[in-house]
This record gives sequence, structure tokens and C-alpha cells, in this order.
Amino acid sequence: MLTDAPPRKNRAGFLESDRIRTLDLPQNGCLLAIGRSIESAMKAATSPDVRRACAEFLETTSRFYKVRDCGFRVLAARPLRVREQWTSELFGDYSPESMMIRVWMRTAVRKEITSFGTFLSTLCHEFCHHLDFQRFRFPDSWHTRGFYQRAALLYHYARGTQPKKLFWVPVAGGRWRIDWPRTNRSG
Repeated sequence: MLTDAPPRKNRAGFLESDRIRTLDLPQNGCLLAIGRSIESAMKAATSPDVRRACAEFLETTSRFYKVRDCGFRVLAARPLRVREQWTSELFGDYSPESMMIRVWMRTAVRKEITSFGTFLSTLCHEFCHHLDFQRFRFPDSWHTRGFYQRAALLYHYARGTQPKKLFWVPVAGGRWRIDWPRTNRSG
């Protein structure tokens, strides 16, 4: 994972997003139960059940964080972009104008069900974009170290796994990338 470069405009908001590295989490275990529902529905490959469980996840998290509900769509195979030197898949996205999250349930090439971990991570990531606009009132939702940490906390909580401390390495242009070997050794 690579952070965005610091913008010229709204630099204060970017730095604030980078600074906020934690999230309050509901302590009643409801997200873990909903996460298990999403996992069961994905294993059964039943799109309506996945949609229902995702709706419950998003309604519960929106209520907990006291933000407006966002719309969502669970779509089939991920879009695949192929260029001469690279290919990329879109796992999910968030539109702040429509407050709509889209997540894809199947892989781009083989059209197989995405792994539960990847799907839940994407859902949490896109919901954190929603939080950036609705809760933190940022003018944009940047991929900062703080953003990735907040998304990881929500993911690990909903999955019932121990969060890892993320270790970062600076790269050109004021960006950062996760040092995966060091991060994985620490967990």
C-alpha cells in the first residue's frame, strides 16, 4: 500500500488525516457477528445474502459513528484495466457526491468469489472514505498513513483478528509505503 502525495491545496486536512490513526470501535461484538454473516454468505456464494449482510454492516457502523447512511452495491466481477506494461483490478470505490460504496464480489479474470478477507477489507476501506467526509469533514479522502490505520482497525475488529502495527518507509514525493516484512514480523 502506498499513500497519496501531500496535496498543494487542503494540506492541513491531509496532515490531520495522517495524524488520526485510531477509531473508536463498538464494544458490543455486533460487527464481529455481522462479519461472520458476510463470510458465511460469501462461502455460500449467495449475492442477496452478501448484500443483506453488507447492508447490516454499513447501517450498524453508520449508526455507531453517527453519520448518514451511505448507499452501496455489491457487484459481480471486478473491472480489469489492461495496459501495455501493467494491469489493475478495481476492488471497490466510494463516491462522496452520491455517498455510494461499490464493492466487487468476484475476481476479474476467473470470476471466482473473492476471498472473505479481501472483500471485508475493501468494504471497511470504502466505509472509511465515507467517514472521512461525513465524520471528520475532510474536503477530500486521502490515502494517508492514518487512513490506512483506521481502515485496518475497523477490518481487524470486524474480522476478530489482532491488528498489526503498520511500519512505514518513506518513498519519493512525500509518499509512504508499508514495510510488509517488518509489519508482519511485529504481529
